[in-house]
Amino acid sequence: MGFLKKLFSPSPTNPDIEKVETYDDFWKWFNCRERDFHRVLKERGDVEKDLFDHVAPRLRGLNDGLFLLCGMLDKDTAELVITPDGDVRNIVFAEEIVAAAPKLEGWKFTALKPAAGEGFSLAKGETVIEAGNLFFCPNDHWERPDEVDISIVHKAVSEKDTDEMAHAIHLFLDNYLGELDFVTEIDHLDIVRIEDKTEGLRPLSDLKNYLQDRRRVFREKYEGQRTNTDIDTYSALEAQLENGLPLIAVVNTTLLMWDRKASHPWIAVIEFGYRGGENGLPNNETYEQLTSIEEEIMGELRDTDGYLNVGRQTADGVRTVFFACKDFRVPSKVFHAVRRKYSDGFLIDFGIYKDKYWKTFNRFIPTEGSDRPN
Repeated sequence: MGFLKKLFSPSPTNPDIEKVETYDDFWKWFNCRERDFHRVLKERGDVEKDLFDHVAPRLRGLNDGLFLLCGMLDKDTAELVITPDGDVRNIVFAEEIVAAAPKLEGWKFTALKPAAGEGFSLAKGETVIEAGNLFFCPNDHWERPDEVDISIVHKAVSEKDTDEMAHAIHLFLDNYLGELDFVTEIDHLDIVRIEDKTEGLRPLSDLKNYLQDRRRVFREKYEGQRTNTDIDTYSALEAQLENGLPLIAVVNTTLLMWDRKASHPWIAVIEFGYRGGENGLPNNETYEQLTSIEEEIMGELRDTDGYLNVGRQTADGVRTVFFACKDFRVPSKVFHAVRRKYSDGFLIDFGIYKDKYWKTFNRFIPTEGSDRPN
């Protein structure tokens, strides 16, 4: 992008603005003002006041986890990038908004930060971070063969500034690889000193091809992998929290012993905070409501489509439901819709993250001589 590359956090919604409730509403509104916005960018005007302060509140009306980047691609073409800033939960919404965009002369609309060219660089003080002075080393684990674990090496990394350099290198990779690949293709990443990694180093220019090869092998290995949980075995587990309140969990023990876990690498977790009941457990009415909502979710996230209900736990005023998924986009939309629909009765939050080996559920596997979660 040209002279301007700015991440903008949406400001609070202005009650006096026109109401934007759908993607179509947003783009109709934008279309009526796009010449003014284009002029602001081209003439290097007050972008904060004359563009961001207008566009961001409307975007926030659709999803409050989306952000803006904008600038001039060339002397005639402006680019507006809609990004979740690395939050997997909101990737699908950025993609959907851009997919609904009209074709407007002089504009390019982009979902997620695109991959920068090989010439991209980032300065941190007097240190330049670029592909030419970065190296990577794959870390292979025999017990976790599908895990993509990468160490990044830069000669300027030292013990006293590892955290600061790590932040800068993460920002560089986010732009170098592109937001989608950076967020979804690497399972674990650490930044190390060159003294600590002297063997197996490869130039960063090889990283994109390495990730493409790992993605291809993974897809071929698990292509078409499906499972039907109708005949699975479930177990009820009980434990006690540190505060003395009971925890009750119901888990699919057949899935916990499954040897193809990595085929469903995305863990989607939704939590419902509730009131009522005793000892932190729901009363009968709340229990029935929670069960009904879970059944509604399972109607949308079906096992044969790649969404496995691994189980749920209830304790201390919170019901948590766990799914292991083949992708993250559909759970994002389902959980987002559930939160909007039932937010009056429950305090709802959700998360989606990569966990190919389902370490999230290790606590539900009984230790020797115990039937309780770890």
